[in-house]
Amino acid sequence: MDKVSVQKRASAHLYPPIDPFDQRMLDVGDGHRIYVEQCGRPDGLPVVVLHGGPGGGCSPAMRRYFDPAIYRIILFDQRGCGRSRPHASIEANTTWHLVQDIEAIRVRMGIDRWIVFGGSWGATLALIYAQAHPPAVLALVLRGVFLMTQGELDWFYGGGAARFWPDLWRRFADIIPEDERHDLIGAYHRRLFSGDLIQETRFARAWTSWENALASIENDGVTGESPADYARAFARLENHYFQNMGFLSPDQQILRNMARIAHIPGTIVQGRYDMICPPASADALASAWPRARLNLIGRAGHALSEPGITAELVRTMDLIGAHPEGLGK
Repeated sequence: MDKVSVQKRASAHLYPPIDPFDQRMLDVGDGHRIYVEQCGRPDGLPVVVLHGGPGGGCSPAMRRYFDPAIYRIILFDQRGCGRSRPHASIEANTTWHLVQDIEAIRVRMGIDRWIVFGGSWGATLALIYAQAHPPAVLALVLRGVFLMTQGELDWFYGGGAARFWPDLWRRFADIIPEDERHDLIGAYHRRLFSGDLIQETRFARAWTSWENALASIENDGVTGESPADYARAFARLENHYFQNMGFLSPDQQILRNMARIAHIPGTIVQGRYDMICPPASADALASAWPRARLNLIGRAGHALSEPGITAELVRTMDLIGAHPEGLGK
């Protein structure tokens, strides 16, 4: 089945396209201005959407997982990516800056408590934000769980996923000299931040292509080349965060701090064949979280656009919207 057919199958589960009723650039300090938009019902049940990457940016399709007659939908581009400025910048760009930005948006919007919806890196950020600000979170809805651990990075950048995709791995690894391949994150870091725009773009596209090719089970490893600006922001930011282990110290690791959010209800939607973030992390998270419900989706990989994942996320948000009285109890 081709990519267009898969997208049509996924789109069939979504709400119709909508336009924002509010768009703004929010000055969050440190020289950063982030793009923020609101859609749906201005007085509705608030939900904030955290995109992946780091560096992925939000898209109009992300608005469509929520009933616009029920939800006040807040999307934003994290520091350095999408419409936020400066583009591809890693200055003052850490997990804790992003947590600070999420809270600044909540306060600026006059929201008391909200649902936090995030996938992949967005799930990581949602969990860290909730652990830092539990009173602000009504519920968590997560997809493609990534816990920002060394084991997960070793899987994807140290040869684990390569056992399933040796041909694509060669394209990713072989452009690095053999004596540097023991640390591909570090090797790519030196090239993504070389100061040579042509070199940075070349390696950014290689970094991005490796991830995009494995995102959906329907891709079968086939993906187009990303636009240069997008690839450079995505690769630089993601590599910057991974090079620094998400800026988490041992006592800030997500599973270690689950007691802080044990009372918050959560839904985890996980593709059983996720090659980027294997289901073991989602299972470990659910085991440490008394109020979590784990839904493993058969014949689904990592991408938000997987038809089975799309359908389950929309169903989850519809259920929450129909019974908001049960949130946060």
